Amino acid sequence: MLRERRLAAGLSMGQLAKLVHYSKGYLSKIENGLKPPNTAFARLCDTVLEAGGALIGAANAPAPTRRQVLVAGTMLGVGALTGTAAVPELLVRGRDRFEHLQGLGLAMSPNAVLEPLKDLQCKVGAIARADGSKALLRLAARIAEYTGWMSQEAGDEQNALWWTRHAAELSRAAGDPEIACYAYVREAGLALYRQEAADTINLAQQAQWIGRAGARTLALAARREAQGHALAGDRYATERAFERAAELMRDAPRDDGAYPMLGSTVPDPLELARGWSLCDLGLNAEAAELLDRQIARIPAHSKRSRARFGARRSLAHALAGEVDESCRTLTAALADAEQVDSATIRTDLSRLARTLGRWHDHDAVHEVYPHLKRVLVHR
Repeated sequence: MLRERRLAAGLSMGQLAKLVHYSKGYLSKIENGLKPPNTAFARLCDTVLEAGGALIGAANAPAPTRRQVLVAGTMLGVGALTGTAAVPELLVRGRDRFEHLQGLGLAMSPNAVLEPLKDLQCKVGAIARADGSKALLRLAARIAEYTGWMSQEAGDEQNALWWTRHAAELSRAAGDPEIACYAYVREAGLALYRQEAADTINLAQQAQWIGRAGARTLALAARREAQGHALAGDRYATERAFERAAELMRDAPRDDGAYPMLGSTVPDPLELARGWSLCDLGLNAEAAELLDRQIARIPAHSKRSRARFGARRSLAHALAGEVDESCRTLTAALADAEQVDSATIRTDLSRLARTLGRWHDHDAVHEVYPHLKRVLVHR
């Protein structure tokens, strides 16, 4: 609430800090839920921002713990899957629980959602096998795929690979070609973060060759292939793959809502990936310009995506020699990165830290570097 009120008033974090005589670091912790506000601070902010007592009331309200959030929204839902409910009702309940966890995964550490995800996947999978329901088996496969993604975000590549392959097995048993195809895209993503261009390309191409998947899934496979070509330094192949991805995405039908959508839900995943790839190709100024435009379109609650592409944008600015802009954009990315606690995002932040180290005497670098180091050592 504080952040929304501050932005509505047109104030930067630094400006509000000066008005209420608290440090900018303290404000950052309050806005990102890392520290509860004290009453005196809430009163000052309420007065300055003309909130009419809303901030005071919010400060005095008991905050739910992480465990309470997960139990209330997820574990009770898992329990509700038992009983004599018909498969269509179980499918709705299971999907609701899964989408709740996906929502938490947008803005929380993967370690906060992994155990509830595994419990949910096992429960849905067990019911699907007992009832012989392919519809529930498809849902179990999609939960398994997302569990693999969260495992990768937690830095556990072995389990990420196991869950991804388990998702592919379940999808084949359910007659669902989408996840069988997308599993290769996910494995290609693991190779991408290992900086293995050839494996990234080969796995992404396999996803496109196995056939029968929908246009959107094939578009995401071509997108991953393009990122692999960029990592290899092949600009022509990168552009060709992005062109195929764009054609496929135009042909993709609207989501029918039957099952949770695979892959990123950002407004334009292709253009964000293009900005990412331009950086790998050494076209850093173009990358920064494109990512500046696209990140502005990512919803504020999608903190994982904002942190991921925000880190890459700051890296592109730094590699283009735009040190002040790199540090300015990095401040917001770090606030999100600290919340989502992502091993893959730390990969880009580590590269950025090495790059900014070339300007260790620069004032802006001095200011942002302690926060950057804190995020990098956080586990």
